[in-house]
Amino acid sequence: MSATEPVPLDKKVIVGAALMAGAANVIMQLARPGVGYGVIESKVESGQLHRHPIKRSRTTFSYLAVALLGTPEEKAAYRKAVNRSHAQVRSRPDSPVRYNAFDPGLQLWVAACLYRGFEDTYRAFVGPLEPADRERLYQAAATLGTTLQVPPEAWPADREAFEDYWREEMKQVSIDEPVRRHLLDIADLRFLPWPVSAAFGGFNRFVTTGFLPPDFREEMRLPWSDRDQRRFDRLIAVVRAMVRVQPPPVRRFPFDLLIWDVRRRIRTGRPLV
Repeated sequence: MSATEPVPLDKKVIVGAALMAGAANVIMQLARPGVGYGVIESKVESGQLHRHPIKRSRTTFSYLAVALLGTPEEKAAYRKAVNRSHAQVRSRPDSPVRYNAFDPGLQLWVAACLYRGFEDTYRAFVGPLEPADRERLYQAAATLGTTLQVPPEAWPADREAFEDYWREEMKQVSIDEPVRRHLLDIADLRFLPWPVSAAFGGFNRFVTTGFLPPDFREEMRLPWSDRDQRRFDRLIAVVRAMVRVQPPPVRRFPFDLLIWDVRRRIRTGRPLV
């Protein structure tokens, strides 16, 4: 993609049910060691999931809303706010891997995972995209990276080039035990109060495992049988049936609410992250 005006996103492709795959997408992002250790070693207090689960989740989902639906001015405001936090995220001399939250290569990987999850969940809940629509969606999704430090020209030129990029980057996927424990906590909802994690943790791990591509599932050492796949397929079929009859504002929930909250925070001078 060249450094031209971004392709506008058709709001019809925004599906709130895609957030069911949120934990799976986090696993994909943190499977790149530089991203994984950047998260588990981060000293940014406001970004600590176990200490501030609601705030951390709101920040993550709000970023998606701004990247997909925000104006250039809103993207710039969110970039500035995130940069203040990212400035503190860099490897220490004793870190197992070198990382820096401003590394455009790591940010491109995160954006690529977000796009991959976005396309996969749309296909699961709405249906396959025609090639032209798929390409248009891909071009519009460049803002998942360019909203931060990824230069527009770094986004693979087209959907075919993205597949080449993805295959090459998958060679760097590796989840060691410290990162794996952190990610299992997310899958099991252990960052939430005990009654919530006890009631819904098992279901969330099942859904998370189902949404994970096989390579990531293997890295996480999460078992998955043919019976599990059939159960997962039935669940997705039920959600798909519900999504297809929802009016657009309901289908997009909570993304419209998130972008409204970001705009309110900008207008009133409240922190964005």
